[in-house]
Parts: sequence; structure tokens; C-alpha cells
Amino acid sequence: MRTKFDKQLHMLNQELLHMGTMIEESIQQAIEALVNQDVELAKKIMKMDDEIDREEKKIENLCFTLLLQQQPVASDLRVISAALKMITDMERIGDHAADISEMTIVLSKNPYRKKLDDINRMASETVLMLIHSIEAYVEKSMEKASAVIANDDVVDGLFDEVKKDIIEQIQKEPENGEQSADLLMVAKYFERIGDHATNIAEWVIFSLDDKKETFDFT
Repeated sequence: MRTKFDKQLHMLNQELLHMGTMIEESIQQAIEALVNQDVELAKKIMKMDDEIDREEKKIENLCFTLLLQQQPVASDLRVISAALKMITDMERIGDHAADISEMTIVLSKNPYRKKLDDINRMASETVLMLIHSIEAYVEKSMEKASAVIANDDVVDGLFDEVKKDIIEQIQKEPENGEQSADLLMVAKYFERIGDHATNIAEWVIFSLDDKKETFDFT
């Protein structure tokens, strides 16, 4: 019985990795589409969100199968409950990649008035946070998870810089205020992605902490 359970736990890890790879690809392509004002790529990313949603449901069903058909001990319960929480944040990251792509289509109507260097830096940091949070779960690394949480301050700092820069841009060129406001919204989406990656890392720490005795599956 335990051998079957361990195999299913391994499958859970593999599916989480697969979902993480899907989301990473979605964000990377969202950045590319944004920078190049690539409408077709943006539309592709928006369609990809449906695949991410289906993968979330697949993992959710696997988690409930483990809970209902097997006999998990306390450490197993922490891993499974963490996975259920993680996929919620992962799905929301996918939603934000689609949101950014939707904004990309709107922003494609006119050339950018300024370079997107700071937003690019935000995007790169959030992608790394996502990758490292998933790695922390699979590698059972509390150290790596803690580093992700600490890095959220970097993303928040970059967002503050982007916001300040965009406000100044609006004051200088109020006629281009709509584009500036849309770019601020894009930056906010990346800031939220950082928050969700932080949540994932926090759930990794929960899954590894043997002092945790309560479980919330809602």
C-alpha cells in the first residue's frame, strides 16, 4: 500500500513540475510579446491559460485521491495540503500572464514612448522566484524557499521605481497618459506574480515543518 502511495506522491511532484514549467513558459512568452508588441503571441498565451486551468484540476484530483484512497501520515498531509495551496497560486500566476497578454494587445496600437527596462527587470525577478519556489518544493529545500520570500522585497522595490517613473512620465506627457497607465497595470501584475511565488515558497516551508499539526484544505 505504501509503495503505491509513494508512486502517487512522485506523480504529484511530476505534475507540479509540469504545471510550473507551463507557467514559466507562459510568463516568458508574455514578456516577449509585451516587449515586441506581438499580438499573435499574446493571443496564444491567453489560450494557454485554459491548459493551465486543466492541469490545476488534474493535480487537485490527484491530491484528493491521495487523501481519500490512501492512509497519509502527518508529513504526507503537510505535503498534500501544501500542493493544494500551491496550485491555487500557480493558477493565478497563469491568470496574470494572460492579463499581461491582454494588456499587450491594447498596448500594441502605438509604439512605446519609453523603454521597458525596469518592467523587464521585474519580470526576470518574478520568473526566477517562481522557478526557485517550485525547485524548493521538489528538492525539499527550506533554504531555497526562504530565499524566494526574501527576494519579494526586491520585486516590491522595482515596482516602486516603475511606479515613480511612470508617474513622472504622465506629468511630462499627459497626452500619452493612457499608455503609461496601462504599463503601470502590467507592472502591478508582475508584482502580484512575485506575491504568489512568495506564497508558494511559504507553503513549501509549511510542508517541511514537522511542528505543523493543523491542515486547511479549503
